[in-house]
Amino acid sequence: MLALSRKKDEAIVINNDIEVTIIEIKGDQVKIGISAPKSVPVYRKEVYVQIQEANKASADMEAFDALKNL
Repeated sequence: MLALSRKKDEAIVINNDIEVTIIEIKGDQVKIGISAPKSVPVYRKEVYVQIQEANKASADMEAFDALKNL
């Protein structure tokens, strides 16, 4: 993991086309802005994990249905 220090209004660039900017720092909370092409999905990690779990459950169910139909 790369750890960087940034101040308000400073940014980092990832892969030439994704920019992460520090918008606000208030207490222990940091607001960030992310500019990325529409083709690049950006999720909060907890949402990403839910999507992955739903996809896995769906794939498991499809495999079960396929076996049931044999």
